[in-house]
Amino acid sequence: MRCDYPACLIVEVLSPKTEAFDRGNKFYDYQKLDTLVEYVLISQDHQRLDCFRRNAQGIWTLQFYDPGSEIHLESVDFRTSLEALYEDV
Repeated sequence: MRCDYPACLIVEVLSPKTEAFDRGNKFYDYQKLDTLVEYVLISQDHQRLDCFRRNAQGIWTLQFYDPGSEIHLESVDFRTSLEALYEDV
């Protein structure tokens, strides 16, 4: 599902101080955005990306990406490997 409107994808880089807030109250507030399709959380501590995705029924699902995974952000039709995302980090 590709979107052509604002705020269909939000990406957060987690920090130890904000991770609980980003996963909790902030995500709760973001779910109220009608146009939001994907909410992505990128770990600073290890190679991991979590993608919360709203399906056609409006239910949020979670897709984990670990090393060796190809990331696919459907809302913007973006693909890359997790390793490429962390290159030079």
